[in-house]
Amino acid sequence: MRKILVVEDEDAIREVIALNLRNAGYDVTEAASAEQALAVFSPAACFDVALLDIMLPGMNGFSLCESLRRDSATIGIIMLSAKTLESDKIRGLSIGADDYMTKPFSVSELLARVGALVRRVGRQDAADTPAPEGRILSGAFALDLKSRMLYKDDRPIDLTQVEFQIMELFFTSPGAAVARDKILERVWGEKYFGDVKIVDVNIRRLRMKIEDEPSAPRHIVTVWGYGYRWNA
Repeated sequence: MRKILVVEDEDAIREVIALNLRNAGYDVTEAASAEQALAVFSPAACFDVALLDIMLPGMNGFSLCESLRRDSATIGIIMLSAKTLESDKIRGLSIGADDYMTKPFSVSELLARVGALVRRVGRQDAADTPAPEGRILSGAFALDLKSRMLYKDDRPIDLTQVEFQIMELFFTSPGAAVARDKILERVWGEKYFGDVKIVDVNIRRLRMKIEDEPSAPRHIVTVWGYGYRWNA
């Protein structure tokens, strides 16, 4: 059973979210603050997805997101907020969140997004049976299908599950221009409700990890008005 951590200080909202997730078959742990969440969270706890409200008492959701992401590259993180500012969405995605939902949202949309993220995280389990070669090579880079790690000149680079899937798409389409819509569909799923800008934020995050000069990228190149191209 997939494990979900719900961090929300408003009892009524947290209880409704938790109830619907449990009815959908998830094992749910509730926390009313970031401090409570950190007390129950550890890589050994094996949470698949965390839903984090931004406006929390004490430590806010952004700081909690950063903390969880430092401890786990594989957990899926969805930020929940009443804030609609574009800068807040970009900030959340830039620090390691996989998705962002603005309140109020429907239960069906929440379950759809959690389900899509659980499926992406679940691909980590499938990596225990990798392709025969085990790695996809591209210039100085190697994508390890078992460990879900990227290597650059044999130096390991930790990736989130979203970042890994984007790199996997690039490695299997070398030199080809890949449309933003295709990246969104392949990584987030055909029924994703969110904004295509989530692709751009994750590309920015990948560039910070793999490029020598992220402001002048040589490997993940922008194809203006279309998408991105991978150059080894």
